[in-house]
Amino acid sequence: MEQAIQGRLNYYIGTSGWQYGHWKGVFYPEELQYSKWLSYYCRHFSTVEINVTFYRDVRASTFQKWYNLTPEDFLFSVKLSRQITHFKRLKVNKDSITSFIEKYATLKEKLGIILIQLPPGLKFDAKVVDDFVSLLDKKYKYTIEVRNKTFIDDDFFSILKQNNIAFCIADSAGRFPYYEAITADFVYVRLHGSQRLYASEYTDEELRMWAQKLKIWNKPAYIYFDNDFLGYAVKNALRLKEILTDISPSQK
Repeated sequence: MEQAIQGRLNYYIGTSGWQYGHWKGVFYPEELQYSKWLSYYCRHFSTVEINVTFYRDVRASTFQKWYNLTPEDFLFSVKLSRQITHFKRLKVNKDSITSFIEKYATLKEKLGIILIQLPPGLKFDAKVVDDFVSLLDKKYKYTIEVRNKTFIDDDFFSILKQNNIAFCIADSAGRFPYYEAITADFVYVRLHGSQRLYASEYTDEELRMWAQKLKIWNKPAYIYFDNDFLGYAVKNALRLKEILTDISPSQK
């Protein structure tokens, strides 16, 4: 597997999920058994973002299986359940969060970042966010992806900085608010598509722009492509890795 080290920084580059049937013949060889897809994915990428945990509960035994199938330096980022973010809208108790995170913890040292994606209709409320963040086990790393413009607020960024939580920098073809803020000792980027949400391929020029941003931010970074249509995500992720390898650390 290619290493996450690119120049002087760690860049973990991958895709949002790997279990896409329409990637067969595009990324996965036609004859490759489904059970071997994750192992094949690991030949090309050092990390993956798990989205299925947002929609349904995943058994600890499944996380253990994924752990066993991946190299020792592989990382999983895991999306927190919508039960917490969308249904309860962050108004939960500590036990309800712990019940999910304990399963994620089955990944042990391979658990990278826990992604907390907020619904578009949820507006920023400092007390709600502060209370929620206070319940998070700080031995894990978190990022929050917002989809309502009221979160573009200095008070929100201050809460994130105080707790070393990354503001998720998300490109969604204008569907949701775009903003760049560095609030932790790492960067988390989600690339949903620049022209069409989930369905547009990033151009080489756009990928070079993202590479330059990463160099300027000068922090370890987790970058996930979510434009899964026609396998654009894997193509763009592989190309970004190449570009970052080619850019010298002095080029800003």
